[in-house]
Amino acid sequence: MRKIFAVLLAASVLALPLAAAAQVKPAPAGKQVVVPKETVKKRVVVRKGGWVKGRRLSPSDRRRAAEIDYRAYRLSTPPSGYHWVRINNNFLLVGITSGLISKVREAR
Repeated sequence: MRKIFAVLLAASVLALPLAAAAQVKPAPAGKQVVVPKETVKKRVVVRKGGWVKGRRLSPSDRRRAAEIDYRAYRLSTPPSGYHWVRINNNFLLVGITSGLISKVREAR
């Protein structure tokens, strides 16, 4: 009895790939087969000057930042080790050596 079950089990294991191969239909000789392909689109995050206190300016931001005279724009006097810079339409109080943003003011 055990031998019969073993033979049936072995036959079913061997017959499974043959049955799967029989279901695949070959393409006709003269026609091209178009297979739809699913693509995954990556999301690109674009920062538009979201200046936040505590954020560090990147080297490219530091290059495009223009140091300004704070008195001309009626800004507070910067503490030692800080200076006011302008990037686009924002005034930032930035640490000279660290590049950390201490205050953010929008130009009017």
